[in-house]
Amino acid sequence: MSAGSGKGYTMDRKEIAMALEKELETYKAKLPTLNDDEGKYALVFGEDLEVFPSYDEAIGAGYSRYGLRPFLVKRIQAFEQALFISRFLDPVSQVH
Repeated sequence: MSAGSGKGYTMDRKEIAMALEKELETYKAKLPTLNDDEGKYALVFGEDLEVFPSYDEAIGAGYSRYGLRPFLVKRIQAFEQALFISRFLDPVSQVH
């Protein structure tokens, strides 16, 4: 993994598969402590999590600090809505 300012940063296949895995774990682990911050945005890099009032502030801080290295910006919500992804369906079998 190439560190530094993020300029010229590249990821190999293993890193791509694991991108943001640690950040998602960190977010989930710290979520119970973020009740007062619901609706704000978490910037997560590794085990570090910082809260920002807006998405723009969080994403800006992420690029400023981490460059092109993977980081996570996620809206803080106690409950997440499940999403339906239709591309996993076979369109032929769905025709009636």
